[in-house]
This record gives sequence, structure tokens and C-alpha cells, in this order.
Amino acid sequence: MIAKLKGRLDSTGLDHAIIDVGGVGYLVGASSRTLAALGPVGEAVTIHTEMLVSDDAIRLVGFARAEERDWFRLLTGVQGVGSRVALAILSALEPAELHRAVATGDKAMIARANGVGPKLAQRIANELKDKIGAVPMPTGAVGGGFAVVPTGGHGADAISALQNLGFKPAEASSAVAAAEEELGEDASLDALVRLALRKAAK
Repeated sequence: MIAKLKGRLDSTGLDHAIIDVGGVGYLVGASSRTLAALGPVGEAVTIHTEMLVSDDAIRLVGFARAEERDWFRLLTGVQGVGSRVALAILSALEPAELHRAVATGDKAMIARANGVGPKLAQRIANELKDKIGAVPMPTGAVGGGFAVVPTGGHGADAISALQNLGFKPAEASSAVAAAEEELGEDASLDALVRLALRKAAK
């Protein structure tokens, strides 16, 4: 399972990038939003990945943030949503916009993505409404139902780790935010998770 690639951006296409890792070029499918976030060709990049295995192929899909990868996993779990449609949705909507659309049942916003009709948009909203706690909550006011998510370093990965341990999204987000404020954005993922766990347990 390849979960992350760290190397040099070799080239990009309309729906993919090639990441050179130690002389090996990995073809990674990606949303337009992720491709835009990668920066110029030749620069160092780190990209979160999801490996898709089918009967006749193994493909990698890449994401600028772990939060986008989590949404990709949720979206492709909905009947009728394949990897191309999921990437189209992530190209059209920021994770925060997608979270808000699902939470409020705004099928019109989801249907802004290419290849997503009203029926499929409604199915996505219906099926994911009870599952959106499985992804880090977008940045926003806690009182409005959104938790504060750290924007730098390993924040999103740390939040995901705490949620996997059973903490609620808001609890995980606030604990990681406090830990990151104390340790700084350069803190390792391991150190961030350890401190966040201590803060969440208080």
C-alpha cells in the first residue's frame, strides 16, 4: 500500500502528475485542485495517495492534503461514484464546501461537479450525511458545527489518527490545534499525536 510519495514533480497533465521518486516515475491521477497545489515542475513535492486495485490495473490517485484523500474514500464508497467522478467533485469543491453541502443536503452545490446529476448528488448527500465525522472537519466557527483544523504540518493526519482511536471530530481537532500551537508546525506526526492524546484525555 503506497500512502504517500515524496519526490520531484516531473510533469503534469490534465488529470495526472508524474512524481519522480529516486529515479522512478509514479503516474498519479489527481483533481485539478491538487494539480494546482503541487507547484512548478522540477520542485520537491509531497503527495498523499490512494492505491486503486482492479482486475486489470493498479492505479495511484494523489491528493495535496490528507483531508482530500479522506473525502475521496467516502465519495467512492457511494454507489455510482467512481474515482473519476470523485475527483471531479474534489476539483469543483473545496473540502469545506463539500462538507457544508453534505451536512445541509445541498445537492445543487454537489451537482456543480462534471458528471454529477441531481439524483447522484442527492444520493451522495443522503449516504454521507451520517459519515462526515470520518473526515477532519473544515476550518470554521465551532459554534456553527465546524471544528478548528490546523492548516500546516501534520495536523490533518494527526486529527485522523485521533478519530481512529475513537475521539469525536471536534475533540480531535481542538486537541491537535492545541498541540500544534505548543509544538509548532515543524513538529513530527508522532510528537503531535502523542501531545494531542494527552490534551484530549484531560
